[in-house]
This record gives sequence, C-alpha cells and structure tokens, in this order.
Amino acid sequence: MRRLSLVFLPFTLVGCAALRDAFSSRADIVARANDQTLTVEQLAGWAGANRDLPLDPLTLGRVSRAWVDYTLFAEALADGKDLRDSATAAATMWPMVSQLKWQKLHNRLTARESLTPQQVDSAYEAGQVRVFQHILFQVPQNGADSIDKRKHRQAEQLLPQARTAGARFAQLAVRYSEDPSAKAAGGSLGLATRGQFVPQFEDAAWQLAPGAVSPIVKTQFGYHIIRRPPLAEVQDSFRVELESRITRQLDSVYVDSLDIKRRIKTVDRAPEYVRTAVQDLDAARTSNRALVTYRGGELRVRDLMRWLGALNPQLVQTLPSASDQQINQFLKAIAQRQLLLEQADSARVTLSPDDWRQIREEHDSTIVTLTAVLNLTPEVLRDSAGPSPQARVNFAAARVSDYLDRVLHKRARYFPVPMFLAERLRDQGRWSVDEAGIRRAAERGEELRADSGQAGSAGAPRMTPAPGPPPIDTARHQPGGRPPR
Repeated sequence: MRRLSLVFLPFTLVGCAALRDAFSSRADIVARANDQTLTVEQLAGWAGANRDLPLDPLTLGRVSRAWVDYTLFAEALADGKDLRDSATAAATMWPMVSQLKWQKLHNRLTARESLTPQQVDSAYEAGQVRVFQHILFQVPQNGADSIDKRKHRQAEQLLPQARTAGARFAQLAVRYSEDPSAKAAGGSLGLATRGQFVPQFEDAAWQLAPGAVSPIVKTQFGYHIIRRPPLAEVQDSFRVELESRITRQLDSVYVDSLDIKRRIKTVDRAPEYVRTAVQDLDAARTSNRALVTYRGGELRVRDLMRWLGALNPQLVQTLPSASDQQINQFLKAIAQRQLLLEQADSARVTLSPDDWRQIREEHDSTIVTLTAVLNLTPEVLRDSAGPSPQARVNFAAARVSDYLDRVLHKRARYFPVPMFLAERLRDQGRWSVDEAGIRRAAERGEELRADSGQAGSAGAPRMTPAPGPPPIDTARHQPGGRPPR
C-alpha cells in the first residue's frame, strides 16, 4: 500500500486540469450531440477567424453549447420528431404555463363579490380614500424667476375657468397640464390615501369637498390647480380602483402568512452567491447551493437561474450592482412564487383550452423561427438529403455548422435556442461538452490568428446576440442522463 501511494504521489502534483487533459479520451473533440461531434479544429477555426471573439474557455464554451443546442434541434427535425407535441410545448413554454397557473391560483385566492353601489357610496363618503385631479404648470428646479412668474401667471389665468368647468376639468387637464403621467387621464391621480403627496399639495387637497377646486398651490414641482371630483363623475373608476386596492391587501396578507407559515429565510451569504452566479451562468445552472430555505424545501442557485430565464433578461445585468437588501427581497419574492406554483399544482389548477391554444401558438412560432434560421424544413430534408436517415442527420448537422460559421463571421444574426426548449432537447438526447477540448481549441485559435499575420486588425466580424437570455449553458451531460447534481 505504501509503494502504491508513492507511485501515485507525482500525479497529485501535476494539477487537475493537466491530468484531465492527459487522460482525456476525446483529445480532438470539444462537444458531442448524439452521434455528431464538434472538433477542436472546427471550433478553433471559427474562433481564430473572428478576431473580435474572445479566445477564452468561457466564450468558447458558450459557442460549444450553442452548437449542442442547435445540433440536437436539427437532429430531432431530421429524425422526424414532432417538436410541437403538447409535452414539448408545455416544457418549452414553462414561463407562460407558470404565469397562467399563478394567475388562476391568484384569482381563486382573492375571489370575492364585486362591491355594491351602496358599498362604493359608503367608501367615498367615509373619505379614507379619495380621488383628485390636478392641472400642473411645471417649474424646473433652479428655474429662472421669469419662468416661475410666467407659470404662476398661466395658472392664475386658468383658475376661473377651472372653477366653473365641472366635469370639463378633465378636458382642461388634457389641454393644459404639464404632468405627463396624469395628463392623459384627465388630470386624475388615482385612488389616494393621506400621506401620499408632498405636504403643500396634501394640505390643500384633503380640505376639498366633492366638486370643489383649490386655489393655486405651489410645490417643488410648480403650480397646481386641484379638484376633487364628485362620486357621480368617477363612480366606475373609483369602484375598480377600490376593488384593486382590496385585492392587493388580500395578496399582501396571504404572502405575509405564507412567509410565517413556511419560514422563508435567505441564507447568510445569499447576495454574495447570487453575484457570483450571474458572473458564471454556466456553472450556476447546475449549482445546488441553497439561497433561500423554507419549511419543506429550498431555493437553489440552479432554481434561480431557471427563474431568471423566465423573467426579464435585464435582471441578470442589474443583480451584480443591487444591494444586499434588494437581492434578499428579490430572492424571497422568487421563493414565494415557487411555493405558490407548488400550491397551484397541489390545488390541481388547470389551464383552459384557450390557454393551451395561446401556449401552442407561441411555441409553434419559436419552432418556425428556428427552422427558418437553419433553412431546414421537411421539404428541404426530403429533397436535399435523400431517403437515408443517416444522410438526413448529417445534412441537418451540416446546416448547423454552416449557420454558426455565418454567425461568427457576422453574416447572420444569432438567435439562441430558447432556454427551456434546449433543456427539453438535452433531456431527450445524449450530449457532452469537454472542458479540456475547449481549452485546446482556445490555444489552437491563438495559433491560427498568429499564423494569419493579421492580429489586431480592425473591422473583424463579431457574434451578434439576439435579444433575450444567452444560450443555456450547463455542465457536462452524460449520455442518457441529466446534468450531474
């Protein structure tokens, strides 16, 4: 045993990366997708010819995974698989399915009878919530005295007309007000409670009886003419906004009770983990590190990456600069949404035929776009590839290589395979990405650039991403299985 330890001791000094490279059985292969392969030389050729493409493992890893996604998609087309079936549509359109389920659960939780006219009258008379209109003559901060005097004079000239306008006050607001947010709504500021406005505006507005118009009010924003419309003018909008406010209160109470009942809590270093994750999405999509714990489960880094893929892509860009408090609040909101979806499934919330029709339309549009990108329609496969199944697969794979070659030479726009479709294809296929092969491709790309004698030339082509999240980047996926946990 001692002799065996001494024999293997030198290998512990070599370094993990070098050891992997030395024993790699895929020295010339960067990635595999079923029976297709992306070679070191092919990836290096793409990267070496594009002088604006960074020759680092992270960038070339993303290109390799984009090749995997497109090749699995193209092979599925070549094999005649139905990528528009219900299961694929549901998996691919997970963000839409989740949103629809959440909305139906939300409607169920907050379901209540509409307010009666008597209840609306009572709420208006009580005066705890009120509606105000205003016309603003805006004065810029640090504006000249001449501007201030001119705006005040305009307000004085309009005031008599505003006081006698009645319901036509809204028309005056549309014509004269310089408050862009309220102007289009006839000067309406929506449902308001005490403390919502700046003090000068607040003091004047809350003294108004229904139908009354204030004197000119000076605030930091300029000169205001304020009116409190009577209920007869705003009954419908008052009822709708009051019901919406009640619903929001019910939401808040329910979410607060969910926090207490499930003990939702972010882990101590959650903000740090999030900032690290968004800097390396490849590793993050397979990370099981916990960010939020709650009774019965947890929100992991990989779960967050999935949610980010369903939300606004710009969130990924804003998270690194967000404060710890903002990140913790965001994580708790995601955990709450995850728990609500679990409750929707437990409550057997189902989608309507109209919901599914909408989902299928969106999914079909995605398939059509990807098919057009590769110019790989059933007709093209039938007419160009011949009857042999293997010939069709090879033809489809060649179309993928041609497309990525054009993208990397800026002759085509890059459109990523959507994240959730890529997950579905990978779950059903055999694929792998070799880190050692990527490193060798980076080195070989440097050699090709040096050999060309044109290093540093301007105007080189660049990969131009389409709007939306980057291609799904995960760790190695073994044939027939899922990415390792």
